[in-house]
Amino acid sequence: MNQSVKKALSLLNLFDEDNDELTLKEISERSKLPKPTAYRMLSALESMNYVYKLKDNEHDSRYRLGLKLLELGQLVSDRLEVRKIAYPYMERLAHDIQEAVHLVIKNHHEATYIEKVESRKAIRLYTRIGKNSPLYIGSGPKLLLAHLSNDEQEEILLQAEAVHGIDRGKFIEELERIRMEGYSYSIGEQDENTIGISYPIYDYRNRVIAALTVSGLSTYFEGNNLVDIKVKTEETASIVSRRLGFRGFVKGVVD
Repeated sequence: MNQSVKKALSLLNLFDEDNDELTLKEISERSKLPKPTAYRMLSALESMNYVYKLKDNEHDSRYRLGLKLLELGQLVSDRLEVRKIAYPYMERLAHDIQEAVHLVIKNHHEATYIEKVESRKAIRLYTRIGKNSPLYIGSGPKLLLAHLSNDEQEEILLQAEAVHGIDRGKFIEELERIRMEGYSYSIGEQDENTIGISYPIYDYRNRVIAALTVSGLSTYFEGNNLVDIKVKTEETASIVSRRLGFRGFVKGVVD
């Protein structure tokens, strides 16, 4: 890690329950940094809302931790909560449909598989917790991409167009279909002869925070079995969403 960045972030560790406010002098002394250096780093942290400055007088200032840390902490909390809440329902779903079940979240410009329940079938797909995938490949990643803002979608699809030569116009149409139909599917995008089907998991703010994904060999995703898989996966995603505080959308209000 860049030493300047490391030193700046180390200043955040000076705050604790007993020291929720510190002066520039105290921060300089405790960090063993010259006052001008500490001030410069605090100014950088302040510009990004990691600290908040309270001006006491012209000679010194007091600092508090900023709300950006609360925002980031909430993101981490949400991820841990969805994984903990979803897992028993993923187990039940995997048992009912006899297919692998995954939990996928957005991680910067990628999708990350944060939980998995294996299929009990002899032939299994190889996936692992912690696996990353582009947001434009696979049913789970595409579902997450479909619920991002237009600007975020455009940035990601421009990259996909340049790197993989995808047809951006057709992909935008597919994302619109995913939003309209409420689920996403993929055929052979990550593994040959496989199908993935994903439904959204919402939080209490009506935001899609994860994709519940079922995947398996294409031959099993046919006829009545396909209907059963879709119904049970959608029901499970709905249950997990309600456990996270989602109460549905108010008619006439756009998220």
